[in-house]
Amino acid sequence: MSTKQVESQLASPEERTMSHPFNRAVYTDLDGIDFTAGIELLEANGFSFSLISSLDSEEIISASEGASALLVGYAEITREMIERMPSVRIIALMSMGFDNVDVEAASDHGIWVTNILGAATEEVATHALALTLNVVRGISLSDRLVRSGHWNAKKESTPPRLSDCTLGVIGLGRIGSRFAEIARPLFREVIGYDPLLPDTSESRAWLEGIGVRRVSLYVLSSTARVVSLHLPLTSETVNMIDSDFLSTMPKGSFLINVSRGGLINSQALANSLTTEHLAGAALDVLDVEPPPSSHPLLQHPKAVITPHNAYLSDRSDAEYVRQQAQNIVTWARCGRPDTPIIDLAKNQSHTS
Repeated sequence: MSTKQVESQLASPEERTMSHPFNRAVYTDLDGIDFTAGIELLEANGFSFSLISSLDSEEIISASEGASALLVGYAEITREMIERMPSVRIIALMSMGFDNVDVEAASDHGIWVTNILGAATEEVATHALALTLNVVRGISLSDRLVRSGHWNAKKESTPPRLSDCTLGVIGLGRIGSRFAEIARPLFREVIGYDPLLPDTSESRAWLEGIGVRRVSLYVLSSTARVVSLHLPLTSETVNMIDSDFLSTMPKGSFLINVSRGGLINSQALANSLTTEHLAGAALDVLDVEPPPSSHPLLQHPKAVITPHNAYLSDRSDAEYVRQQAQNIVTWARCGRPDTPIIDLAKNQSHTS
């Protein structure tokens, strides 16, 4: 049964509420995703569900009355919303990133927040490599020129040979390290920066094994011809790629982002591309999604943009949905979900 078929059977959220309200889960925004696997998993474990297909905070608050679980896509869940949803005990996200939920507020109220780990590591790392090859070789630009009748158009710049270039990877978690590993044979060297990775003999041996030399952020930005971002969006990382950072990058370098759009100051990046300090940028994420027609990068000829679909494959799509629901089921069974962002059980000041 598809999500649309399931949704068509629901006259209202109330019609799906079981006699035990804490066994009800609410899907907020669907975004065209087939949630059948998650719905079946929840139903098999005694949950009813509501599908509200909305980003509107008031609709989410209303639908969550008496529900214990929220399954969230891109909806923003603020502190104010959390304070008005007293029955909610767990918020399950369908992504690795969690910047759309006030995790601190949830923790303050004893609410678990979970994300998805490892479901699309290969897909996102591969997408980052595809974007790198596209923008460095000028594939999209060449395609546009050919289709507009300019077969012999003069190239604005000559692409570098990758084996002469250094690749810089900012963020060496699952995806960043996998990207470094698969890209390593193409580059002269791969350097990496990650302030959260401990400097131990084990981590040094691991980095050596995947072919990454650890450096400071300044050394990376001033050395790498290609810089790829693999960081979560936090108060410390928002707009970290600003005009100052971009000015330290070598002239003619390239920026790749498959993480979160808010890591980059879009206007600063557009300016750097326009002045030709940067030769190109390839992005799967933007600071505003979907972008307005006035977005400074949307029509920029040196920017390659894909619609936040780096995670997508015939396997990962269903796995994201399954893992999101599985966090709810595991919490209901064991009192603790599989992949919490903050472990409330270890936080003595908060109880779920």
